[in-house]
Amino acid sequence: MAKVRAKAITVAAVTVAFGLLMAALSTYMIARSSGDDNGRTSDGARAPEVPLERRITDFAAGLAPDGDYREPRRAERRDVADAVGLILDGHPDRARPLLADVGFRLRTLTDTGTGHRYAELSEFSDRTGDGPGPRGWARVYVDLSAPVRWSVQVPHPVSDADTERLGARVLLDSPGGVLVLAGAHRRAGDDDAADAAHRTDSVFDAVCDELARRGLPGVQIHGFADDSAPGRDVVASTGKGRAGRPDARRLAAALTARHFSVCRAWVRDCPLEGRDNVQGRRAATEHVPFLHIEFARSVRASDGQLRNAVAAIGTVTARWAKDDSG
Repeated sequence: MAKVRAKAITVAAVTVAFGLLMAALSTYMIARSSGDDNGRTSDGARAPEVPLERRITDFAAGLAPDGDYREPRRAERRDVADAVGLILDGHPDRARPLLADVGFRLRTLTDTGTGHRYAELSEFSDRTGDGPGPRGWARVYVDLSAPVRWSVQVPHPVSDADTERLGARVLLDSPGGVLVLAGAHRRAGDDDAADAAHRTDSVFDAVCDELARRGLPGVQIHGFADDSAPGRDVVASTGKGRAGRPDARRLAAALTARHFSVCRAWVRDCPLEGRDNVQGRRAATEHVPFLHIEFARSVRASDGQLRNAVAAIGTVTARWAKDDSG
């Protein structure tokens, strides 16, 4: 009789253990599908799935020349840049208090198209929800699916129409990228205070400085009116520096192969070379590759041309993504 009871207890224990195992497996699979190992962001919220390109372009659509902008203090700029560094080093929980102190929040999102997870750093505002923040500082997206190796920068969203769309697609096209997006129209604020490509006192610039300090190459996306460079689809430059010349040549060749007319600033004088671009100047100081790329309006207005431009840029960002020297 004792043996029967022992056998029954053993069977029951195995059944319970099997049930617990299956429950754990089910929880794990749900977590995996939501994008985080435990199915939640580090603040305990379920990580949502979103079409990231649309999220970025919807945000940018709210930017206007008469929009809000407040120049950040040095400590505020530094806190956001330090938080980005902590995320790159794998410490999002340490980044969160820094961001909260300056009115930013950190969320983990899963892009519905690629299935990749991204950290989103955005200005918090009850008034605007997911739209532009009341100070117009910046948004940052960090690919969490692969080691971060490069950045794409969009200093003039909406003002340079559809550069925000191009930047989002570049981020999604190759692994290991960071998208740095200005949080205001370049004409917002007084005396060009929100012109992120030409100001060193912005959150945008502080984050780009942190990335350059870490040796991450970057491509900065701009746009021009067709009559600013007649007969050209693209103006490609390395700004003030020379470290990006090999990458610039590869990119120009990839663009030419896709039937774009490219003015190569390292070969001849071109308009819009970006030699005064402050992020390019910092990259030059750090001897980090930096590409300043201007696209004509006719290119940015065509979805097919945008796809070709992203594919060409991807020939460079994919190489950066594979670089293990950093």
